Amino acid sequence: MTTGGEGELRAPGRGLTRVPGTADDLAGVRLIDLAWNDLAELPPWLGGLPSLAELRLDGNRLGALPDLTGLTALRALHLDGNRLTDVPACPPGLETLFLYGNAVAELPPGRLGARLRHLSLGGNRLTGVPGTLWELTCLESLNLAENRLTEVPPAVGGLTALRMLDLAHNRLTTIPPELGDLGLTDYLYLGDNAFTEVPQALGRLDRLAYLGLDANRLTRLPGSLGAMAGLTELRLSGNRLEELPASLGDLGRLRELHLRGNRLTALPPELARLGELRHLDLRDNLLGALPAGIARLTRLAHLDLRNNRLRELPAELADLPALAKLDLRWNKLDGDPEPLRRLRERGCAVLV
Repeated sequence: MTTGGEGELRAPGRGLTRVPGTADDLAGVRLIDLAWNDLAELPPWLGGLPSLAELRLDGNRLGALPDLTGLTALRALHLDGNRLTDVPACPPGLETLFLYGNAVAELPPGRLGARLRHLSLGGNRLTGVPGTLWELTCLESLNLAENRLTEVPPAVGGLTALRMLDLAHNRLTTIPPELGDLGLTDYLYLGDNAFTEVPQALGRLDRLAYLGLDANRLTRLPGSLGAMAGLTELRLSGNRLEELPASLGDLGRLRELHLRGNRLTALPPELARLGELRHLDLRDNLLGALPAGIARLTRLAHLDLRNNRLRELPAELADLPALAKLDLRWNKLDGDPEPLRRLRERGCAVLV
């Protein structure tokens, strides 16, 4: 039997086809790590280990599990990347359940314990989830990405402890305004769905650091996004935006703004107020000019303007003190603009 420290069995990536040891051998073990092996089944006695607090079985070939509800000490169960078609009934004290990348098509009511804090069901085949999911008020992180969900009900607003929510890569057409009632702080992933608008209520997420809305069908944004004072990264690439609200200039902590692949013809001058901005991606738009106030972006290091309609550049572009890379390929610049010469002289990488 391979062990780690006292009370541990650690044997990840060893090509194991069975769990080493016996129930007696492992009676006092608190952690079992058998991830990335070749386990296709588990012994029934594994569900009776009285001290087991964490079980890691990611990346095996498990299609089913024994009854684990007797694991009264279990707090974390890692099952990513297996072949499970069903969600196991949770032991009463379970706080973390990771089931990413399995083949679960249905989530039966009552399977998830009320004490869950972290739940990952991404990369499965879910078309819906039971109402009981939205009653798990202890949840701090929830991953439902890469499924086949077509709607999220208003009840999602009851998950008031939630800090991280991933709903990307589904088939959602509307964003429930109740998301604005959540206490999200880390991230909200909504990319690669079929949204056509963003509710004003999303602006109430004033502590959220990362918002991903890329690869949707958005044609406009609500001005309330400017109230999301905690944002450091905003992703809007791959939409159908023709203009931006001036209120985006109020995002004083923003460091990255991704707008690639939209239909923007101009930028609001208020963007020059984004004093913390480091990365600005405007590739594949319809921009014919840049605002002169761009020189106020004193921390901007990377500016991607590939494939726009630029013919000339403002002289102020050369005054960006932190600019390390400027990409202007696939535009139609007239000659070699003076700002580019000045940028090259001070060591900025300029691609035309």
